[in-house]
Amino acid sequence: MIKIDKLSRNFGSLKAVDEISFCIRDREIVGFLGPNGAGKTTTLRMMVGYLQPNSGNIEIDGESIFADPLKASRQIGYLPEQNPLYDDMTVFEALAYFASLRRLKRDYFQERKKFVVKNCGLKEVLFQRIGTLSKGYRQRTGLAQAILHDPRILILDEPTSGLDPNQIIEIRELIRNLGKEKMVLLSSHIMQEVQALCDRVVIINKGKIIVDDAIEKLPGYLKRSKILNLEVQGENIDFSSFLALHPSLELEILSQDETSCKIVFYETPEIDLRQELSRFISDKGWLILELSTSKMSLESIFYELTGADSNESELVEKAIQEEISPQEQNEPEAEEEIKEQQ
Repeated sequence: MIKIDKLSRNFGSLKAVDEISFCIRDREIVGFLGPNGAGKTTTLRMMVGYLQPNSGNIEIDGESIFADPLKASRQIGYLPEQNPLYDDMTVFEALAYFASLRRLKRDYFQERKKFVVKNCGLKEVLFQRIGTLSKGYRQRTGLAQAILHDPRILILDEPTSGLDPNQIIEIRELIRNLGKEKMVLLSSHIMQEVQALCDRVVIINKGKIIVDDAIEKLPGYLKRSKILNLEVQGENIDFSSFLALHPSLELEILSQDETSCKIVFYETPEIDLRQELSRFISDKGWLILELSTSKMSLESIFYELTGADSNESELVEKAIQEEISPQEQNEPEAEEEIKEQQ
């Protein structure tokens, strides 16, 4: 299990992450959601050791990753939103380069290379320079480097960005299979993807965790989560007297003319007003053309919980760039090892 415990990170006076706590268990895929500037990327960077927290801890099986960063890095595979790839390398050279940085033995690298090339769909472009690849192939190469060393923990930031529909299906299936034996933290703006893959979601907003629960339980966090779709035909259509009987009920008129009206009612999960509403409409002498219920989408629930995107994202990113310089890597030594792999 990887455990995040009261983790905080400040950039000057800006508190990007504010004492957040959550965990990822073995064989679990957890969605990590948040609007821009919520602290999501900062959290991911701390989890992989790129940023140091101001306070709090991250543990893998009870051992702090900061006590032995090298040991922790061997257990984590990371696909950042901006892929760390060199345009002048071929896909094969990039994989060999990352293998050398992780000190993978030659035979093990060959074994893992076959796995990632097959499962990430890279066979056709294996010896093509990365600078000539489409965004989809670059993304697949980035995912390949993240799983190359067979890590126990996968941290994926927008893993299907730039992929076509067929590629998305393939990569989602790969992530689903990896989740059967690994711990996976998936950050994505594609709610359909989160819903399809994740067992649980953690939502961060303004640096704080506001939800940590199973997807099917998210509607319970809202005052309104059930939708009642209604289309009525008749004269002088007015629901104000019905709303007066139910102050918690919200109404949105989609369209209305002299003889018809399309309305959406927003209910709380425990309320079902269909029968009462039908009697009200019948007493008024109106005709029901449609009366159906539906649940709020994950996108709608996310928006209701977090509101519009935060304006703090640019401030956070600027603070990060000013405070943190890219970590230096021993590239000449790695390049020598690439030649030996070829």
